[in-house]
Amino acid sequence: MYKKQLKELQEKPATWLITGVAGFIGSNLLETLLSLNQRVVGLDNFSTGHWYNLDEVADSVTREQWQNFRLIEGDIRHIEACHEACRDADYVLHQAALGSVPRSIEDPINTNRNNISGFLNMLVSARDAGVRRFVYAASSSTYGDHPGLPKVEDLIGKPLSPYAVTKVVNELYADVFFRTYQVPCIGLRYFNIFGKRQDPEGAYAAVIPKWFAALLHNQPLYINGDGETSRDFCYIENCVQANILAATVDNQQALGQVYNVAFGERTSLNTLFALIRDRVAPHFAEAEKAEPVYRDFRAGDVRHSLADITKARQLLGYAPQYSVRQGLDLAARWYIEHLAAN
Repeated sequence: MYKKQLKELQEKPATWLITGVAGFIGSNLLETLLSLNQRVVGLDNFSTGHWYNLDEVADSVTREQWQNFRLIEGDIRHIEACHEACRDADYVLHQAALGSVPRSIEDPINTNRNNISGFLNMLVSARDAGVRRFVYAASSSTYGDHPGLPKVEDLIGKPLSPYAVTKVVNELYADVFFRTYQVPCIGLRYFNIFGKRQDPEGAYAAVIPKWFAALLHNQPLYINGDGETSRDFCYIENCVQANILAATVDNQQALGQVYNVAFGERTSLNTLFALIRDRVAPHFAEAEKAEPVYRDFRAGDVRHSLADITKARQLLGYAPQYSVRQGLDLAARWYIEHLAAN
């Protein structure tokens, strides 16, 4: 299914808008689409994205492919920028948001402005432009305090953080715009996406890049809680696949829906630490003896997370190709190359 969609895209190039294009997920989407000879418009205010992500994409594609990219340095909180970005787009991949549960707890107002007001600006602009598909980054945080495992799309609990609230509201708005204005929306509930270009720096960095950086620099590595907290970690290429499938799927029953995007396997933090250490130790001997430092559980975090990806398989044709271990093999190469000298 995925290979068929990629072949059709190469034969009939389209125009794609990626918001948050200079971020981790956005830049990986950009790299794949440009390599398929698509035309891409990117929108980013560089509050969390980085110019060097775009530079790396430019180095990975041909000069002709890079010329198919146009960057708008703008903010989704400004509807004029959203209108400009959506103007000629066939497909919208809306990735721009302020992520991180702790960040939202510390600054709920700014999280709301970006993730709800900005999201609504994008929906209105996509509606007015008549885009063919509006695919947006939803989140596994939507499941909140619902105890069931694996997580199934239509069973959610109460949100546990301001960030989770914003992601629930995104889904509600998308559903209303689908039913009221016929905007063809699809939401993708990401489960702990990881891979190349995921930023290890800053207070709100995700666990995998932070741990790679700590081991490569012989620094303390922290685990919140007892280490038996578990997550469904999903390699970036699986996420890219889900976005492209969601944007191009022909099945009308797939529209107006939300889907889990994950691998469908649960990994504890203790196991994750061992897997990362095993991949770093052959290159940096100091890592072999490294042990984590355990500290208090983090406010707003759920204890366990595991996705049921049946719905995405059936309606989108989603078939994740990379397990956690395979993804960590590839991520390790990138982090060792990019962080070892720093």
